[in-house]
Amino acid sequence: MPSLLYLLAACNLVIGTGAFSLAGILQPVAQSLQISVGAAGQSMTAYAMASALLAPMLLMGTGRWQRKAALQLALALFAGGMLLCAWAPDLQTLLVGRVLMGTGAVFTPIAASIAVAIVAPALRGKALSITFLGMSLSYVIGLPLGAWFGLRFGWRVPTLAIAACTLVMLGLVSHRMPRRVDAPGATLQGLGTVLRQGEVLRSLGLTLMYFSAIFTVFSYSGPVLLALNPMGPEQLSLTLMLFGLAGVTGTLTGGWANDRFGALPTLRCQLAVLSLMMLLVPLTAGSYLAMMLAFMVWGTAGFGMMAPTQARLAGVSMHQAPVLFSLNTSMLYFGTAFGAALGGAASTTLGFAHLSWVGLCFALLGGLTFWRSGHN
Repeated sequence: MPSLLYLLAACNLVIGTGAFSLAGILQPVAQSLQISVGAAGQSMTAYAMASALLAPMLLMGTGRWQRKAALQLALALFAGGMLLCAWAPDLQTLLVGRVLMGTGAVFTPIAASIAVAIVAPALRGKALSITFLGMSLSYVIGLPLGAWFGLRFGWRVPTLAIAACTLVMLGLVSHRMPRRVDAPGATLQGLGTVLRQGEVLRSLGLTLMYFSAIFTVFSYSGPVLLALNPMGPEQLSLTLMLFGLAGVTGTLTGGWANDRFGALPTLRCQLAVLSLMMLLVPLTAGSYLAMMLAFMVWGTAGFGMMAPTQARLAGVSMHQAPVLFSLNTSMLYFGTAFGAALGGAASTTLGFAHLSWVGLCFALLGGLTFWRSGHN
């Protein structure tokens, strides 16, 4: 596989770490800024909404740029947002920083469009799984380390560290990535025709539903795990790392299964497993092993759905792949924002331990998008 894919994966590792690192340390963020945990959780919503609304606008605005220049701008915006978050004296400043980060997350759909453009069609699933491997690794490396450092030394320490890593990635992209990469930029030409295709709408709807389901819980992963089974900072970090390993496994197996069995059979199986685990999670309270088994199977199924979803969209129209990937990322972040907002509201009445039952409703709705889908 082209070495460029591994550089893109490393960048996604840093972006994923920055995007979701606060999920494990919401309590110290809330205490530092003197706000509730639910209010602190809206930093996830701010990031998600910026990624859903502003990132596609930036994608269109840079459609005629060289792909290297577009990636450089994305990383610069992300780094600036991280630095602002690290300095933030109040919730409002934190949210502005998260908005800048969310805009810089345009890196991910640009990287995905590069990945599918530089490999043969039969290898698209594998190429996408490598590119998104960095995002999954952020749950293994970035999220638990961020949680440990944040709980031990304050939440601003990992935030500054991630900002520094983003600047390093910016330097690597500037130095190592070819100036010209044979990958299309975003264009609106013919997009209306593509969006009228049912397979595209069903794919986007599935992403919206299953990310709403996942992030109803994942936005509050620290509080949820502690509500199910009380543990110290080291055990919480280890637990988050194990959950992240499941996500890595899912990313790799999702790309392999897409190339082996096709996108739709893979997605149907993954969503069914995800739904079952969300049903079982609250029943694991008091049993650490049962909780971890449920969360690891959940992570394998849930985070493995991205590669087959992207491959499904690329199969509809390779020419429109950058825009379709951006729209899919928008649905991802709309789901993230909605899940985070709903989870924060539901936690006050149902408690953190039962949030997965709220998310389960959206997983089941996601299953309806398979109606009248094809067989490939």
